[in-house]
Amino acid sequence: MSLTLALTGATGFVGKATVDHALARGHHVRALTRRDQPAREGVSWIAGSLDSEDALARLASGADAVIHIAGVVNAPTPAGFINGNVHGTARMTAAAASMGVRRFVHVSSLSAREPQLSNYGRSKERAEDAVRKSGLDWTMIRPPGVYGPGDTEMRDLFRMAKLGFVVLPPAGRISLIHVQDLARLLVAMAERDTGRHIYACDDGVDGGYSHAEFARLIGDAVGRRPLALHVPRSLLWLAGRADRLLRDANAKLTPDRAAYLSHPDWTCNPAERPPETLWAPRIATPDGLRQTADWYRAQGLF
Repeated sequence: MSLTLALTGATGFVGKATVDHALARGHHVRALTRRDQPAREGVSWIAGSLDSEDALARLASGADAVIHIAGVVNAPTPAGFINGNVHGTARMTAAAASMGVRRFVHVSSLSAREPQLSNYGRSKERAEDAVRKSGLDWTMIRPPGVYGPGDTEMRDLFRMAKLGFVVLPPAGRISLIHVQDLARLLVAMAERDTGRHIYACDDGVDGGYSHAEFARLIGDAVGRRPLALHVPRSLLWLAGRADRLLRDANAKLTPDRAAYLSHPDWTCNPAERPPETLWAPRIATPDGLRQTADWYRAQGLF
């Protein structure tokens, strides 16, 4: 059955993959955008932002479900995270309710389970609370590290691996998911009335990967055997300060991000995965990392 899906964050990394998958499933997409976008069959672009209640109402009008992907991952102050993640989510849930949209799929983060570690995690926890209080038929997804062709957040790791080393946080473990698998999950949750659940999602590897294993996998993807260099939390924090000063809004490592990267366990709990009858990952991480490396090469990004 064809649905009309309203998306925030549709022009971002995860959003673009989600739009592609929604269209492939035969759905119509209403997509929020700050800037003019080229016309695309099956997509209605809605001008506006999460700050505009009118724009969000137009976005939700006539939609069968909302997939709320937009969020702030980097901000110089706590207020930046709160406005983008907490207030933006509250406005979107209010718009969905006002337009009679019942189904709401919210993209959260594993950081919401450890809100004391960072301003980002604290804001994602509060955003989840806004969704819980909305009265909508919601499902929340907590992805781990998302990667794949089109990503720029992990590009520096691939660049380092090509040079023969990868700077890593203190020893710990992470889970990963390919962007196409995450997109399939988000659309699947919008298509079904699954009840109110919070799901964690990953590539299906129980226990995830140690940071050193992740560096080795990236090395395999770029054809090198990089040296894994773990740095202490204090040094990682200083590196985050430097990156913020040097690259400002384009910084990939900030003090806030350094705080949660230093946590030793960012793996998904297998018991919190969606039921396999609803969704299962298809892309093995070694294959997905090779795809990502190939995309970087094709784009001249390393």
